Amino acid sequence: MAVSDLIPTQEYGELRRSYRAFMEEHVYPNEAALGREDDAAEELVGELRGLAKGAGLWAPHLPPEAGGSGQGFLAYAHLNEEIGRSIWGQLVFNCQAPDAGNGEILHLFGTEEQKERWLRPLVEGEARSFFSMTEPAVSGADPTGLKTTAVRDADEWVIDGHKWFSSAAEGAAFGIVMAVTEPEAPPHRRMSQIIVPAEAPGVEIRPVPVLGHRGRGWSTHCDVRYTGVRVPLENVLGEPGDGFRIAQKRLGPGRIHHVMRWLGQMQRAFELMCGRALEREAFGGPLAEKQTVQNWIADSAAEIQACRLLTLDAAHKIDQGDEARVEISLIKFYAARVLHDVIDRAIQVHGALGLTDGTPLATMYASARGARIYDGPDEVHRMVVSRRILRTFAEGGVWEFG
Repeated sequence: MAVSDLIPTQEYGELRRSYRAFMEEHVYPNEAALGREDDAAEELVGELRGLAKGAGLWAPHLPPEAGGSGQGFLAYAHLNEEIGRSIWGQLVFNCQAPDAGNGEILHLFGTEEQKERWLRPLVEGEARSFFSMTEPAVSGADPTGLKTTAVRDADEWVIDGHKWFSSAAEGAAFGIVMAVTEPEAPPHRRMSQIIVPAEAPGVEIRPVPVLGHRGRGWSTHCDVRYTGVRVPLENVLGEPGDGFRIAQKRLGPGRIHHVMRWLGQMQRAFELMCGRALEREAFGGPLAEKQTVQNWIADSAAEIQACRLLTLDAAHKIDQGDEARVEISLIKFYAARVLHDVIDRAIQVHGALGLTDGTPLATMYASARGARIYDGPDEVHRMVVSRRILRTFAEGGVWEFG
């Protein structure tokens, strides 16, 4: 693969500039208002979404046949560097987690009836969703032990269980629930994914504060209990027992979506750090003249570019039909560390100002800490990468990236 394969076409270069201009005109100036997460903020989100849709910048993660404006992973990676610079960008353009991942699997595995009832309002921005997989009593690194069950009773599933960190569940129209439906099957064939309306009797949703942030609506992380919840059998995605297969199709792209947005966060923090280093004076000169600060800037530049190229490489391979599991795991743990380190350095250069709401850095920093945990902790992704490489050597081969 040539580096030129990772460069966007002129058309997408122009589209990226359109997203950048929209962010500068409409999103950055409204970050403080959006961050209040009150009724006025919700109304503002609706107004900005209307502007984004009118500008043809809507749902860039999904292809046109699913109702989006996307043209593949590589193109989306370039756009997401602009979208991800603000935590609110993804919501404004309707490509936010977890709706993006849910939309993708509904497009890939949903029946026509499911697409009409659940995918269409999701893509149109008329509804939100949540993904209900993680459980408090089971390690998220080993989901084969999930306890939530769905038992057939005539023409219905009866769901019982306890989930948490079901992000964005407050105010969502429906969730996709991972539950044991085939208890006697092998571990990776025991689970199914079932669509559950949020208002179904027996569904109890409670937001859980994270790092002191309670959130509202889309920004919540919720504890969800299912007690005798009944939904039709046809609400299953794919076939019973397909839960893990579908989860891999969802989580792989979902992880790279996160990293794409993190690139925007890294770049914005980097720019803030450089600007502050040039303007802030201490001990007889600007911080930019201090060797420690120069090292932080150089290290950050190298690490961001490494993340960018690793991400574009993985996106290119996905567009070529490769699942790119090793590449996705590699960038997931590497980019999570770089994200944290670049923002941390930027805060340090800003000093006490970096801890206030005078810059976006404090909010970015709080958000960045979760990156090392959600969608698979760093330790698991390192294990995946090393095992795959060592298996190749054990079989007499040599691991090559390319």
